[in-house]
Amino acid sequence: MKQNPVVRMAELEIAAERLEAYCALLKEEIEASVALEDGVLSLSAVAIREAPHRVRILEVYADQEAYEAHLLTPHFLKYKSETAGMVTSLTLIDVDPIAMRAKR
Repeated sequence: MKQNPVVRMAELEIAAERLEAYCALLKEEIEASVALEDGVLSLSAVAIREAPHRVRILEVYADQEAYEAHLLTPHFLKYKSETAGMVTSLTLIDVDPIAMRAKR
């Protein structure tokens, strides 16, 4: 039986004076996750244009097991520890996909 993908939206607010450093760490974490983890299907991060300290991340994992494994990887743990003082607000929202497509 095929498991359903895990799809989450993360809404973050970053301390404005730490935004550049945060974005560098986020890019590093996303690159490593997609390259090294088969269960990470997609990670996309965007900033609200009028408020760039408000970041949104769409996360897609193959299944719950892949999501839980991701949380234990060295690159994710590094990202969490090094950005802890930069993130002023974090909301994780479980979402259900309606239509998700991408060109390769």
